[in-house]
Amino acid sequence: MDILQILTFIGGLSMFLYGMNVMGTGLQKLAGGRLEKILEKLTTNRWRGMLLGLGITAVIQSSGATTVMVVGFVNSGLMKLSQATGVIMGANIGTTVTAWILAMSDIRGDLWVLKLLQPEYFSPILAAAGIIMTMAGKKQSRRDVGTILLGFAVLMFGMNTMSGSLSSFKDDPQFSQILLKFSNPLLGLLAGTVMTAIVQSSSASVGILQAVSSTGAVTCACAVPVILGQNIGS
Repeated sequence: MDILQILTFIGGLSMFLYGMNVMGTGLQKLAGGRLEKILEKLTTNRWRGMLLGLGITAVIQSSGATTVMVVGFVNSGLMKLSQATGVIMGANIGTTVTAWILAMSDIRGDLWVLKLLQPEYFSPILAAAGIIMTMAGKKQSRRDVGTILLGFAVLMFGMNTMSGSLSSFKDDPQFSQILLKFSNPLLGLLAGTVMTAIVQSSSASVGILQAVSSTGAVTCACAVPVILGQNIGS
């Protein structure tokens, strides 16, 4: 393993985590105190509550933040446990939205529409729009949107950097041996749990797994236990 490739991976991981943090902070600022009011009013029906939890988590990029708010409402008596259960279920579904967005990097095709869906093409556009809105925006809400776009662009750039640094490792025997250990479900479960506990975000740890799996070195059998562990770690 080349030390430069390892450093490149660490740099990509740092940008990925930073971009996710910036994007999440911008989304929470944009939403402000409205999330609490929405949660309080729209949880009378458990299915509606589940959709609400899904939507809010997809927006603020944190199932943990949604769950904490819901627990606060239950403690204060504003929400019943039956209402909270639906919202938390939705929050766990909503956290997968990030993974689907990151999966767009695997889209390939010659059509210009398909190319625009690839991060290396749309990330620079989002970054340019974000920096213009952040620096020239007169309203705070517009600057918050710019911050979100910048965070997302940095996140996707970091994801591509991680994938690129690992691409040459797929034929490395040492790297393959490490990944083969995850074929043991218990080890995969433990690895996923520890990874999420360290980075404090199942969305981020799933993104790291996606970057590694894009090299073709990780099989579905290895990935599933790790993903289960990541959700336990959350």
